[in-house]
Amino acid sequence: MPIAALLTRLFRKSYRSVDPQQAAALIADGAILLDVREPAEWRAGHAPKARHIPLGQLADRLTEVPADRPVITVCRSGARSRQAAAMLARQGRQVHNLTGGMHAWTGAGMALRTNGGRPGRVA
Repeated sequence: MPIAALLTRLFRKSYRSVDPQQAAALIADGAILLDVREPAEWRAGHAPKARHIPLGQLADRLTEVPADRPVITVCRSGARSRQAAAMLARQGRQVHNLTGGMHAWTGAGMALRTNGGRPGRVA
């Protein structure tokens, strides 16, 4: 295999990036939205129906992420969720990363809620 092809294969993303509308369509089809932000960020506001596992706990809590459904990772801006997506992809999961994170989600007019059901905000 030529070196360029080998490098491309080694460094290729093993997950897809999606925008908020694509993420919403995947969720409607049964995908799980996995929020990997810290607890304070989650409490300030999160997408309805999202599941919360902070990035620092994800490796120890992989069994909480269903292996038989697509997963969309999200954080505040997309950096931590890219790490989570790569981790899940290495485990053989079908995974997508929400480009732009919760900022893109709210920018597209998607809702955020607190645990009490009140409107939330990106913290």
